[in-house]
Amino acid sequence: MTFFEVARQGSITMAARQLRISQPTVTGRIRQLEETYGVELFHRRASRVDLSDVGVALMPVVEQLMQQEGNADYLLRNAGNLRFGNLRIGATGPYYILRTMAAFRQRYPAIDVSLDIGNSQQMLEALFEYRIDAAVSSHPVDDDRLACIRLATDPMVLVAHPDHALARLAQVELPQLRGCHLLVREHGSMTRKATETALAACGLELPPHTVIGSREAIYEAIRQGLGASVVPLGEVPRDPLLRVVPFAQGAPVLHEYLYCLQSRRETRLVGAFLDCVALDEPTAATHAA
Repeated sequence: MTFFEVARQGSITMAARQLRISQPTVTGRIRQLEETYGVELFHRRASRVDLSDVGVALMPVVEQLMQQEGNADYLLRNAGNLRFGNLRIGATGPYYILRTMAAFRQRYPAIDVSLDIGNSQQMLEALFEYRIDAAVSSHPVDDDRLACIRLATDPMVLVAHPDHALARLAQVELPQLRGCHLLVREHGSMTRKATETALAACGLELPPHTVIGSREAIYEAIRQGLGASVVPLGEVPRDPLLRVVPFAQGAPVLHEYLYCLQSRRETRLVGAFLDCVALDEPTAATHAA
C-alpha cells in the first residue's frame, strides 16, 4: 500500500497525506522494503521521487494486488451487508420453517436460500460440519455448542381416511387406538416416540402397526385406506381425504426446535435469520440448548 501510494503520488509528502500517516513513517516503510530485498525502488530528488527500474517492474504486480484487495474488500462489505450470499437450512420437515424462510427472503432478496430435508441426526451432523447454517428438528439436544429456538409446540392428532371408523368422531380417546391399525415412523422418530409415550401413560402398548419411512408416504397410505396415524397438527396437509380428529385428553405434544452453532449466532447472516424467526414466531421461546 505504501509503495503503491508513493509511486502514484510521486511524493512522500503527498503519499503520507493520502495515507494519513506521518512522512517519517512512509520513509521508514520504503527504506525497510528496500533493505529487506536489497533493491532500490525510488530515485530521490529534491521535491519528488521517481521509480527505479526495479520499481517500474514492480508497479504492475502491486497494481494487481491492489485490485485484488479492492475486490476482497468489496466482497466482504457486500457479504456483511447481506447483498449476496447463501443461507442453507436443514430440516426434518418443512412445516415449521417455511414462513420464517419467506420472511428472511422478503427482507434479504439478494441472499439465496436453500432447504435440505433429512433426519435429525443428518441435519445436526451437517450443522457441525458447516454444510448448513441452521437445523430444524423435533429432537431436544443438550449440547453447549448449540443455540436453540423453540419454533412451535404442536398437539398431535389422529389423521384418518374419511371412511375410517374413528374419522366420524368429534374427538378420540387414546384407548380407542387399540382397535386401530396405525401407520408409524421408524424407531428414533420423535413422532413415534411421543405416540408411544402417550399410550404408555394410559397403560397401553403400540397397537398393530405398519412402519413407513416418511410423512408424505404416511399421508398417501392414509388416502389409500391402509390405516390411521398420529401426527402433529401443523404437519397435516389440507386434503379432503385426510380427516383430522383431535384427542379428547392426554394428547401427545411435539416441540419443534431451530438450532444453530453458538459460535455463529452473532454472525451477520445467521443473526439476521434468527431475527426473522423472532418476527415470524412471536410466541417462540429462546434458550440455550
